[in-house]
Amino acid sequence: MGRLQSSRVRAADPNCAGTIEARIEGLDWDRLYGELDERGYALPGKILKGQECERLVEDYDRESIYRSRVVMKRHNFGLGEYRYFSYPLPDLIGRLRAAAYPFLVPLANRWAERMKRDLSYPEDLASFLADCHAQGQERPTPLILRYGAGDYNCLHQDLYGITSFPLQVAVLLNEPGRDFEGGEFILTEQRPRMQSRAEVVPLKRGEAVIFCVNERPVQGARGDYRVKMRHGVSRIRHGNRHTLGVIFHDAS
Repeated sequence: MGRLQSSRVRAADPNCAGTIEARIEGLDWDRLYGELDERGYALPGKILKGQECERLVEDYDRESIYRSRVVMKRHNFGLGEYRYFSYPLPDLIGRLRAAAYPFLVPLANRWAERMKRDLSYPEDLASFLADCHAQGQERPTPLILRYGAGDYNCLHQDLYGITSFPLQVAVLLNEPGRDFEGGEFILTEQRPRMQSRAEVVPLKRGEAVIFCVNERPVQGARGDYRVKMRHGVSRIRHGNRHTLGVIFHDAS
């Protein structure tokens, strides 16, 4: 499969300057599409500034902006906790979500076609969320995860109903080696009739990873086949780790 083309590709800004929309637009989307096709995840680099990361971490205890808190141990999800934002989302997160979605849609639709799924994702986030809400999925899913020493997140998929978008974004909000040790982001790929393959994805503060939510197509000798992907976080050895998760479908 050839790489998808974006008419809005520009050189990435290494200083993470400008609005969040400009930062997303300035990513090397041709490279990211290729990485997503090849391995199910892509590393766009730094998309949040240091002060934006700090603000999100500081706001973790601001009850008014969240709809719910999940203590992972209670559900056998791992150790640690996370909070789902309420609508309206904080400005930065809402804008990031809306800006990234249109760039991911071409690949999402190409994947659906390759996996012979009879669906098409709309070009803008508002239309896609309207589809979610029509299915009874009306609760926002962007979240902040918080881990302390000894905490971890079991391998999982973020599926919240009938309607889902096949890609999501996570942004690390603390600096590894300074704020925490351990806590590596992990992806596993379950291939048909083969053993699972795992990858450890290195991130620094403000850097993002774009990755497959559930299934993706892989080119084989007899055409495309599907592989399932899961993600998690290894045990934190020291310190505290916060992550912003940007999921595009809403929850029932």
